[in-house]
Amino acid sequence: MDQDSHCTAEKELLEAVSRITMFSTTSPSDEEQNQPKAEISCQVRKENPEKDDLQDFNASLSPNSSMTTKELQEYWRNEKRQCRQVKLLFEIPSTRIVEHHLSKYVMYKIIILQTGSFDSNKSVIERRYSDFEKLHRNLLEEFSEEMEDVTFPKKTLTGNFTEEIINERKLAFKDYLRLLYSMKYIRRSKKFIDFLTRPELQEAYGCLRGGQYTKALEILLEVIGLQERLTRGNPISIVPTLCAVVVCHKDLENLASAFEYGEKALSRLHMHTSHRYYIPLLETMITLAYELGKDFLSLQEKLEEWKTKKDPIRVFTLKELAVREYVQ
Repeated sequence: MDQDSHCTAEKELLEAVSRITMFSTTSPSDEEQNQPKAEISCQVRKENPEKDDLQDFNASLSPNSSMTTKELQEYWRNEKRQCRQVKLLFEIPSTRIVEHHLSKYVMYKIIILQTGSFDSNKSVIERRYSDFEKLHRNLLEEFSEEMEDVTFPKKTLTGNFTEEIINERKLAFKDYLRLLYSMKYIRRSKKFIDFLTRPELQEAYGCLRGGQYTKALEILLEVIGLQERLTRGNPISIVPTLCAVVVCHKDLENLASAFEYGEKALSRLHMHTSHRYYIPLLETMITLAYELGKDFLSLQEKLEEWKTKKDPIRVFTLKELAVREYVQ
């Protein structure tokens, strides 16, 4: 392709990106257009609960002018995947009764499915009544008006372990999660996302700190798909988890896999070079690229560029940052 044709193609691509960006940031989603009126009525919009998340998301939609045409095409393919609305379904197919020496409680098995994905993208977690109860209290503190018409199954003095009560609560908790997810500000809230992911992440990071990298990696890979689908509006929020996967793979000497997940994390930080994980991740990627025989000079240039713009400060290693996550 001659130079004039190349410039014309690049110009046309940039114009297309601009049109799509404008459309994706102004058009309401199908989900919100079709949302039942009864559910919409209980959503009182708050002005700033997600201001930072939305700013991050909008910033990620701005391609760097220094990108080549090929890089721009790949960048926008990734961004369109991020913009696509993901709908989740909640099922509670079964329960189990757990008995300890001084306690007895019911664990509810929750299956979270992405619509149109069959079983390949499902996530399975377990929560007890007290976990739901804590979530409800936490959400009431921040979303009292939105939660005004949301009912929560109350405890009974007796019969909590009867088949009838357990089956009633299975249906009630399923409807409860479905209703919470239907409310945009709640489904994007940290409290709701933590309810669905935090216990597993805490366990994974505990294993990582204990040097049980295989077990930590197994748990992280189980939860990371759900965490990604829950945080589509804030893609950088999953960076710590991706970096924990990098640490586990690296310590297990799975260098190619470590580099793969590092690239995913680095792509999310493209517009967020002040993020605390950016420099530790960049340093780790340089080491991995060198050991794998990949091009590390471009990564080294980014590191040097950052150092010339920032005052020298103490930066933790990637592993040091990872072991500090979810410390009680």
